[in-house]
Amino acid sequence: MIAKFFITAVAAVAIAASAAPAMSNDVFVNQFGFGNGAGGSQIGWNNLLGVDQTGNWNTATGHQNGGNNVGAIGQQGNNNYADTWQDGWNNAAGVGQFGDNHTAILTQDGNGNVAAGVQVGNGCNANIHQAGAGNVTAFVQACP
Repeated sequence: MIAKFFITAVAAVAIAASAAPAMSNDVFVNQFGFGNGAGGSQIGWNNLLGVDQTGNWNTATGHQNGGNNVGAIGQQGNNNYADTWQDGWNNAAGVGQFGDNHTAILTQDGNGNVAAGVQVGNGCNANIHQAGAGNVTAFVQACP
């Protein structure tokens, strides 16, 4: 009886371990400078979050709930903040910030939405919220 239980348990673990990569989420973070922070959460399957920060005191946060979502945050400069929220499936959100003191928040509630933006200069602010399916938003800001 114990041997059957042990064999069954080992088989279950082997199956779960071999299935994990197909359902896994991925996070990639590159930071150069001082005091940069990156974080967030992923719940679901096959979500991808990438962060690249160069400078000082930049913050990037990505939250993904669902599957096949892609989030990308790139920051070059100082004291920038970017936050992406994705709740659904097949969403793509990306923000690039060049300069100092920028804030960008991208929120996606639904499926198949695309949001992308660039902020250049000093002190730009953007807050994008997409609800539903198939929405596309793009923005470019140049601030003094």
